[in-house]
Amino acid sequence: MAHSGALVRRESVETEMHKSQEKSTTFVYTKKRGYDVTRNPHLNKGMAFSLEERQQLGIHGLLPPCFISQDIQLLRVLKNYDMKRDDLDRYVFLMGLQDRSEKLFYRVLTSNIERFMPVIYTPTVGLACQQYGLIFRRPRGLFITVHDRGHIASILQNWPEKDIKAVCVTDGERILGLGDLGCYGMGIPVGKLALYTACGGMPPQQCLPVMLDVGTDNEALLKDPLYIGLRHRRVRGQAYDDLLDEFMKAVSDRYGMDCLIQFEDFANVNAFRLLSKYRNKYCTFNDDIQGTAAVAVAGLLAALRITKSKMCDHTIVFQGAGEAAMGIAELISMAMEKEGLPKEQSLKKIWMVDSKGLIVKGRDHLTHEKERFAHEHPQMNRLEDVVREIKPTAIIGVAAVPGAFSEQIIKDMASFNKSPIIFALSNPTSKAECTAEQCYVLTEGRGIFASGSPFDPVNLPDGRTLFPGQGNNAYIFPGVGLGVTACGIRHVTEEVFLIAAEALAEQVTEKDLAEGRLYPPLSSIQEVSLKLAATIMEFAFKHNMATLHPEPSDKLEYLKPLVYCTDYEEFVVDSYRWPEDSMSVQSCKL
Repeated sequence: MAHSGALVRRESVETEMHKSQEKSTTFVYTKKRGYDVTRNPHLNKGMAFSLEERQQLGIHGLLPPCFISQDIQLLRVLKNYDMKRDDLDRYVFLMGLQDRSEKLFYRVLTSNIERFMPVIYTPTVGLACQQYGLIFRRPRGLFITVHDRGHIASILQNWPEKDIKAVCVTDGERILGLGDLGCYGMGIPVGKLALYTACGGMPPQQCLPVMLDVGTDNEALLKDPLYIGLRHRRVRGQAYDDLLDEFMKAVSDRYGMDCLIQFEDFANVNAFRLLSKYRNKYCTFNDDIQGTAAVAVAGLLAALRITKSKMCDHTIVFQGAGEAAMGIAELISMAMEKEGLPKEQSLKKIWMVDSKGLIVKGRDHLTHEKERFAHEHPQMNRLEDVVREIKPTAIIGVAAVPGAFSEQIIKDMASFNKSPIIFALSNPTSKAECTAEQCYVLTEGRGIFASGSPFDPVNLPDGRTLFPGQGNNAYIFPGVGLGVTACGIRHVTEEVFLIAAEALAEQVTEKDLAEGRLYPPLSSIQEVSLKLAATIMEFAFKHNMATLHPEPSDKLEYLKPLVYCTDYEEFVVDSYRWPEDSMSVQSCKL
């Protein structure tokens, strides 16, 4: 790192592996002293600093005299967490912890990811974005505006970390199911990348959240005195495209062509065309289109084990025809093709309903994406009528229309399916098409359910307790990110996401299925992500997509030492004057 003395990793991947195998201790050298240490979240250990460290780092007397282990610090955090009034307060508390002590923050998350994920991610992150101006404390990530065109490369130079492996970027126009939140949408990249670390094990210093602020069309935000973004309407057209072009080039120039750029919560009008524009030029993917697709298809693949059928045996109706619906439909079609069904026939098994009704041939103003799923059929406006007419085996909700799966629709699904598949995937919870309880009760426990946000277990009259499967993108993007960056994939193809979906579905046990789960328990998500990443690496090397050489013989063992460790490191200070461009971490074998 530069002369500032911020912590920088020196070891190569091979050294990291060697260090892990030798069970060595990491000694951290830093030029920072005094308050600069205790107020740097990468370095701060709070009262876990030893006496020797306090003396050497010039912080002796700046902390209470007691020495407390990380385990006790964790206990203190949990006690404080339990005292918070609601999930928004808990979100603010956890983000404050991330600002103070990064290692402790991730120790807390990984201690019970099932408990904390709904707070740092969906559904609470949606509320946090809506209230971002109120809860804003310290900036996280980079804020790049449309007025910064011509200077993006220099702005990236301001970011203190040089070894960035993954960038998550949004323009805030379509945050979850909440619409245009402008600069308040920064909560999404921040939350996503926290899960890259907590679920996928990528070191947080290698992750960069970015907000591309081009304005907002949200009148309430433009009038909000607390709003933190540009106070003008969204810039569109050539100026917008020029900004994106410059951003993509600047990131790849600065961090390399194998730096993964994840697009998040862009509006439909931009999401598809930007994915199409950049996917073969940069290492990039759109999580709303491809990540959602993979997790939904994984759920369907798991459901096939319950219905004892193949993907091509199913007829699917989507409530919604946006990014998520199109992404899922494309991946379903690929899965059917893999089973031997021709492409055209697979598309005919997928029907879509948007705000104007059933998408059929001859309907006015169909986009290119919608045209592919338009079939010969009379126009129908109501989802209930479509379900009764088409008689699908599965319905998937991704339009953020709360309650769209009415009692009548669910009962109809149960009437012509032994095990109806009902996926209410819209986020946050308030936008879900139906609840888990509605699905299970109205289908007499025969429904196969998955949701985008978490639902509590449901107790049925027959004595069974079912645990709703949460089709959370966090099952996919951390593992994809780890696998792609670990082996240096330059272009992320659709096949990568189908492989990811299959790998995720394979980790669902018979016991999970019996309990109503279509996904592994969230408590095992880091293990799930590692296996998923290893599978992606196997695929990449088999198809000559990987740039890492030589090829590791055991992909899973190769990945394990790369996983971020939440244990505190030891500081060593001596009189040696480190060169300005020296690295600041040394590994010393015990």
